[in-house]
Amino acid sequence: MKTVYLSSAYLAPVEYYTKLATYDKIYVEQHDHYMKQTYRNRCTIAAPDSELPLSIPTVKPDTPKCPMKDIRISDHGNWRHLHWNAIESAYNSTPFFEYYKDDFRPFYEKKYEFLIDFNEELCRMICELIGLHPNMERTEAYKTDFTSDETDFRERIHPKKDFHIEDPEFVAKPYYQVFEQKLGFIPNLSIIDLLFNMGPESLLLL
Repeated sequence: MKTVYLSSAYLAPVEYYTKLATYDKIYVEQHDHYMKQTYRNRCTIAAPDSELPLSIPTVKPDTPKCPMKDIRISDHGNWRHLHWNAIESAYNSTPFFEYYKDDFRPFYEKKYEFLIDFNEELCRMICELIGLHPNMERTEAYKTDFTSDETDFRERIHPKKDFHIEDPEFVAKPYYQVFEQKLGFIPNLSIIDLLFNMGPESLLLL
């Protein structure tokens, strides 16, 4: 049985969802020390002019080494409204945005206290829309030793790291993107880019 360890992620990139599609067992790490500028609280979408990172503000933890499970979402800067507007303006002309938008909108209307809960519910909803049925659960402790059947991607799927180097198994296959003529194909964007552009075919691509 192939097992993979992943960090929690906000609207994770396509690479992350290929792991959910191909591994028998997925553990989402909740005992790692929270770090900013990772996919834990950010994603990247394709806006009309360029790639656009979206970050969820978090409450500054009391200790420098705060576990991910204890990280709270901040209400600072009206981020829910800003994120939803950015997603809507980026994807309202894609083939499937109208079809899926009512599934996503509630996540930008309801207040979640903990980032990991928000990420997890959003991820499970996206898996349902795609038709993925990953065997996922959170870790019970932070693991450092891995067997030959276990793979650690907790820090390898990262916005600042080159997936070509970190994950040679992952091949970013091109698919239709609404701004492709202007921007060219942009690989490994948030899963919503694939979903809104390709709809039910997303599963085949993964």
